[in-house]
Amino acid sequence: MLDTAPRLFAVVQVCGNGRADADGWVVAWGLADGDGSTYVVGVDGQTRMTVASPERAVHLFTGQPGITARLVWLAQPAAAALDRAEAA
Repeated sequence: MLDTAPRLFAVVQVCGNGRADADGWVVAWGLADGDGSTYVVGVDGQTRMTVASPERAVHLFTGQPGITARLVWLAQPAAAALDRAEAA
């Protein structure tokens, strides 16, 4: 069951990458299906897109001078637990 669940990720922009005072923030959340379909919603609630891969989503949030973007995967699908009482 869990092996078919979409994976949740964040797109994080970073300013000052590699410096001790680097700062980062989440700009979007996404779901990646096993077939490669990726759905992304910006934290502003206005940006919504379907892209070919999570890496493509990161690319779309890159481009401002001095700011990079990176992909941060949240939990592995096997880390989820099913509460049998709630499932009943």
